[in-house]
Amino acid sequence: MGKRKNAKLRQITPEEQLKYEIAEELGLLDQVLNDGWKSLSAKETGRIGGLMTKRKREMKM
Repeated sequence: MGKRKNAKLRQITPEEQLKYEIAEELGLLDQVLNDGWKSLSAKETGRIGGLMTKRKREMKM
């Protein structure tokens, strides 16, 4: 099962990659990797979503 999980991680979309990068910048990556995205509060999740939207807009301009 370890190989399967690693293969899955290599196939993440650019949007998912951005989400992980932002989580890391906010100091939440360890929590996400250990306990999953559901372990985040609504405030933390909203912050990640807001920053993702902001970055996507900046990339299109």
